Amino acid sequence: MAGAFALRLMPRLAAAPPGRGKGGGGGASRVAGSRALVTKKPNKEHHLWIRKETAGSGKKALRLIDTVSKCPNEKEAIYGALDKWSAFEPEFPTIAAAKALGMLKRRRKWLRIIQVTKWLMSKGQVLTWTTYDTLLLALFMDGRVEEAESIWNTIIQTHTRSVPKRLFSRMILMYDIRHHPDKVLEVYADMEELGVRPDEDTARRIGKAFLAFGQEEKEKYILDKYLKKWKYIHFNGERVRVRRDGPLA
Repeated sequence: MAGAFALRLMPRLAAAPPGRGKGGGGGASRVAGSRALVTKKPNKEHHLWIRKETAGSGKKALRLIDTVSKCPNEKEAIYGALDKWSAFEPEFPTIAAAKALGMLKRRRKWLRIIQVTKWLMSKGQVLTWTTYDTLLLALFMDGRVEEAESIWNTIIQTHTRSVPKRLFSRMILMYDIRHHPDKVLEVYADMEELGVRPDEDTARRIGKAFLAFGQEEKEKYILDKYLKKWKYIHFNGERVRVRRDGPLA
């Protein structure tokens, strides 16, 4: 009987895979195979929203500022120095140039901002609304209002439907400080035509321009239309809503 049991067991032992028992290598190969099945390939797709490499852009911006600071106030000398600054870059250093403009603005170097921005415009680079806004501010602070007005006319004719609110506000602020209420109203007319809603500070300046021509009704209309009826103040340690020029609510 023992011999018969041994004969029935022999085929099973022969069919058993090698290394199935404890310490065998079959389990390891099976695990490796399962790992190979779930391994994911890296995603090499390109996305436009991924930021460009910014390493070293701050140092490049400082080199640009140092370059223009050492140049005389001559167009040829400045443009030549800036061309050398960007000559050995595989791509135009857009981020570094934008950072340099921001640094010059914080340092109130208006003339250098004008020079660098005009060079960028000649290259067709960094033509953002922030760049235009910085240029208009620099021209105004440098006393070159007519040149700022010329650039503004070019902007409004070229980008009629996409000019942001802050550029309109910049021009109205400039004309208001220079006491040109007629030009303030011209800019406001463009805003009305394009459907751009002025902020509260700009609305006050527009109302002031109407008042300069004795049009008190239009000043009141502008203030009622664009100024909020309510404002919030801190009173006795609490945030309280009050009407403008009125008692506590």
